[in-house]
Amino acid sequence: MRSIHNFFYFFFTFTWKNLVNRPLSLVLNLLLFTLGVGLISMLLLINTQVTEKMENNFAGIDLVIGAKGSPLQMVLCNMYHIDPPTGNISTENARPFLNPDNPLIGNAVPLSIGDNYKGFRIIGSEHNIVDLYKASLAEGRLWEKGTEVVIGHRVAEDTGLKLGDRFKSSHGLSADINMVHDDAADFVVVGVLNKAQSVIDQLILCSTRAVWAVHDHEHGAEEHDHEGHDHEADEHDHDAHDHDHEGHNHEGHEHEAEAPFWEEDGQELTAILVQFRNKKNFRALNLGRNINENTDLMAANPAYEVLKLQGNIGIGVDMMRIIAMIIVFVSALSVFFSLVNALKEKKYELALMRSMGASRGMIFSLIMLEGAFIAVIGYLLGLLLSHGGMMIFADMLEAEYRYGFEAWRFLAEEAWMLLVVLLIGLTAAIIPAIMASVSDISTTLSEE
Repeated sequence: MRSIHNFFYFFFTFTWKNLVNRPLSLVLNLLLFTLGVGLISMLLLINTQVTEKMENNFAGIDLVIGAKGSPLQMVLCNMYHIDPPTGNISTENARPFLNPDNPLIGNAVPLSIGDNYKGFRIIGSEHNIVDLYKASLAEGRLWEKGTEVVIGHRVAEDTGLKLGDRFKSSHGLSADINMVHDDAADFVVVGVLNKAQSVIDQLILCSTRAVWAVHDHEHGAEEHDHEGHDHEADEHDHDAHDHDHEGHNHEGHEHEAEAPFWEEDGQELTAILVQFRNKKNFRALNLGRNINENTDLMAANPAYEVLKLQGNIGIGVDMMRIIAMIIVFVSALSVFFSLVNALKEKKYELALMRSMGASRGMIFSLIMLEGAFIAVIGYLLGLLLSHGGMMIFADMLEAEYRYGFEAWRFLAEEAWMLLVVLLIGLTAAIIPAIMASVSDISTTLSEE
């Protein structure tokens, strides 16, 4: 057993010393392998996680309806929340699509966007937005009236907000202390959502009327109630939501008696997320085109827009993948020439080993092991480069868009890539290995 251990120790030690005796060649070979593997690995990480996030946020939405402009911008703004709105639409124009009796629409989720808290978007909507993303409450309850809000898991994690906490919103979609609505009522947290692995994790949700109320204050209004009652403004100023939900039975009945918000004239929404009642209905499939041709609104098909976006991104990804493969191919050539040149320098040493009893198979294995060493070390350095680079990329993306990527997540494809890289290293070494093993001992020794 000890002799076997000594044999392998000699085998690996001898191979390693051969490599480090050619430092410039070793560094060049490792650099090429590292760049090729690192680039391919990073492309896999980005592509996998971007695809997952797009699919998680797709949420079965068939149509996005909003103001005319760029359909892709409207989809990115209202589904992925990484772009500003194309504009607003009036409640009069939105009303037909929010009516629950619409025969074509099974679910319509209104969105009112325009404010933020510490960079997290505050979205005025209805409770069906929670069901849309298959989210659930971790604690508390859903918003009911006034300035009650429910916060996503990521919001709670990053801001430290918890049940009962109050905060003021800022105008716009990025954090700016100069844009805080100081004259508006505080928002109060009444619920926190579980982690849903979708965009809802980074949203602050409230009623549509709450968003309207904040902006009425911004425009100098002292009170806001769609029926013009003074008691609503007083309720905002004193924020009577410190009581239990059960303690609002009378107010709850008032809320239930209110007409739906979309029946109020003179107000605006940002967009409507639509799910068809029947996805095979011909009229439903043509709804987007009819909206675009016959109304002042714009309808975007998110599946088409996302596919087009992925196609545009895919061109750049394909080019980078080709470049990475070229680098790996060049690295294989570099290993080949490095080993061939090394044979010229150590052919006498190898001949001595043969004369002392080393077999052709042992010499062949020593050269093959050098190729394998370079490939494996280059692979490990490539993974370190890609995941380290991904960590920097993830931090930048998170700071800009609140989207986080997992830098140290390892994919099954990366394991398979080890086999490919090892095969490339062995292939590059096989010809030099054959040359070393078949060399004539007597000729080599006589030359010396």
